[in-house]
Amino acid sequence: MHVIFVEPRFPVNQRRFVEVLKRAGAAVSGVGESPLEALDPELRSWLVSYEQVGSVCHEPSLLEAVRTIQARGWVDRLETTVEAHILPVAKVREACGIPGTSVRTAFLCRDKPAMKDALRDAGVPTAQSIGSGDPEEIAAFAERVGFPLIVKPRGAAGAAGTYRVDDLAGLAPILEECGVGKGADVAVEEFVEGHEGFYDTLCVGGNVVHEFISHYYPNVLHAMRNRWISPQIVITNRVDADAYNEVKALGKKVIETLGIETSATHMEWFYGPKGLKFSEIGCRPPGVSVWDLYSAANDFDVYQEWANTIVHGEARQKRSLRYSTGMLNMRPDKDGQIIGYEGLDEVHRRFGDHIIDEHIPAIGSPTAPIEGGYKVNAWMRLQHTDYDELRRIMTAIGEMVQVRAG
Repeated sequence: MHVIFVEPRFPVNQRRFVEVLKRAGAAVSGVGESPLEALDPELRSWLVSYEQVGSVCHEPSLLEAVRTIQARGWVDRLETTVEAHILPVAKVREACGIPGTSVRTAFLCRDKPAMKDALRDAGVPTAQSIGSGDPEEIAAFAERVGFPLIVKPRGAAGAAGTYRVDDLAGLAPILEECGVGKGADVAVEEFVEGHEGFYDTLCVGGNVVHEFISHYYPNVLHAMRNRWISPQIVITNRVDADAYNEVKALGKKVIETLGIETSATHMEWFYGPKGLKFSEIGCRPPGVSVWDLYSAANDFDVYQEWANTIVHGEARQKRSLRYSTGMLNMRPDKDGQIIGYEGLDEVHRRFGDHIIDEHIPAIGSPTAPIEGGYKVNAWMRLQHTDYDELRRIMTAIGEMVQVRAG
């Protein structure tokens, strides 16, 4: 099998996808924005060919590069794993007659209002929403649905560019900041109260062959707006418990409705006073290297399983569900440069056996804005056989460690 993989160099974990495709037996060509010599020697050794483009999101350039590779021989798959690349790659895939995620599916997984419209029509419970660039239309929606509301880009990933609006007076400045009325469209949604988590899968031909369930503590928008919080992502090893049946059924209904075939998926959900609600889905892996946590939790390589689904059309490993795993982000007390850490030695003494790995920036390192997410500044990844005990440990570490900046 010959697979073209888009943007193999950046971000850094992209090289893993090339490595596992090769290990699964595929010949892999790359298309990326960096010159060939910028790829490290090992990454270059995994590729049978490489084409440089100015932007992998520029469809004519990407189309030309893919057709250049096709001219040398048959291409079986054209794959990408980055949210911003999903739709342009799908359009080029369709233009070149290469199997894979369709333009319709890619569009629905990228455009939040269209996604929710399609799912509501299929009976999937989700927030009321509208996609619009008209301030008056958005104001009318707000009057009808009520506050609070969420305003974000139509193709948002995570909490990037996302705002909570609590009243009509606060709506106009947010819309102006987002460019509404000046040519920009936004997604505006009913605020859904409740606990937030995500349901991730690997699918083959629309069938789920692996599934994982994770939780946010606290919810993402709150975590990304409050420096004092040490936010957690926690992966449960109780995914087969009956309590999760509703989440899994919801996820599978969404996958079927959107026509997702052989792909990774990442689906956000809320559970609160109004019951279980769908939030959004991407036909791609989750961010911040969450697959590393799935691999550690289950004694297998999720990246390799993804490659197996692409190359062989099947899963070839079994989950062990031995561990719950998690990521804890530890924020500096202000922006600036790191001047010290408090509590780290005690954390290593008490909980070192449960630490998978960690990133502790050196003294003098510049801080990063907390809006950068769960993998900026200091972080730890941990594991424990018991989910509740892992939560207790992660919460304790978040309270013990202080990151000082000056």
